[in-house]
Amino acid sequence: MVNLWEMLLNFLFPSHCPLCHAYVEKKGGWCPACLTQALQPHRLPLSVPMRAFLADAWALGLYKDSLRDLIRHLKYQKQRSNLPYIASFLQAAAGEAQVKELLSGMDMAIAVPLYPAKEKQRGFNQAELIFGDFLTSQHIPMRRLLKRIRATRPMYELSEQERTENLKNAFAVTEAKALEGKNILLVDDILTTGATMAECARVLKAAGAKSVRGLVLASDHR
Repeated sequence: MVNLWEMLLNFLFPSHCPLCHAYVEKKGGWCPACLTQALQPHRLPLSVPMRAFLADAWALGLYKDSLRDLIRHLKYQKQRSNLPYIASFLQAAAGEAQVKELLSGMDMAIAVPLYPAKEKQRGFNQAELIFGDFLTSQHIPMRRLLKRIRATRPMYELSEQERTENLKNAFAVTEAKALEGKNILLVDDILTTGATMAECARVLKAAGAKSVRGLVLASDHR
């Protein structure tokens, strides 16, 4: 009965590639050309101060060229219907050599946290929603061991000095003992300046984490 129902839904609402909108057989599927265009794992450039806390950071694709609408519709319009596209994208990424190397040896993943009021308003932390099930399938548990303890201004409109002040004392760990000697994968939806991820990594390292590596769904930094 379930298969018949799915067949009926697929007939009434055929699945389409999220980029070119061509017909695809499976819900959440991409056409091969668009998946190739979107899936571009690349190491992100980090400043010398950032490298003191972040071993390295990677993005799975480019933001403006392919993944922007998926992320924005989820983040700002709460369109969870985009999650199957993200899930299939992540499963394809798992087969890439760079991603396999990045995920190997990680003890746990931690999402860059939202301020509680913002998360309540949005209804979710988008980084957890994007990466949670995927990382569980890779045997990397997602833990909530980092919290944002005060609201901060949007980073894109600030100078480097203002970013530092904006993030000062903005994050705290919830259980330092659980971090001691652990290799942490710090995840977020996008990376713009990198300052927020670096500050989170600094707090995790100060609490005893052995290493912190970053992973975002998309970034235009190369």
